[in-house]
Amino acid sequence: MTAAIDPAQMLRAGQAILATQPFSVLLGAELHSFTPGHCELHVPITDKIRQQHGFVHGGVVSYAADNALTYAGGSLLGGAAVTSEFKINYVRPAIGERLIARAHAVHTGSSQAVCRCDVFVLTQGVEKLCAVAQGTIARLPAAKTS
Repeated sequence: MTAAIDPAQMLRAGQAILATQPFSVLLGAELHSFTPGHCELHVPITDKIRQQHGFVHGGVVSYAADNALTYAGGSLLGGAAVTSEFKINYVRPAIGERLIARAHAVHTGSSQAVCRCDVFVLTQGVEKLCAVAQGTIARLPAAKTS
């Protein structure tokens, strides 16, 4: 029998990891929910992340999906994990106050997890789907000590 995971402790650990990522800090990303196989990541929308048409830059939408996917998959793989493959479909322009990326693991093996993420834009309390992503998350080999 495995020990129960404390959800609050897992969220704090995930938030600590996010705080070590300079690009995440630059964007003001916030980890709102993190449980085994699931993640919810928020990015506040500011003028600095918009492109010339006023939409959130696709790279920022992609970042939110990619990071949420890696949290969701990595939480089930144990140890350090990275994205090994990633695809995104932009459904509508992200115009609003906040991006919300919700990811979950669809299948997990011993060394990789396939995950899906829906990215929403929040405007005046209403969420609208703006992107759908899928990715493969790979567990990094344990560091060798000499």
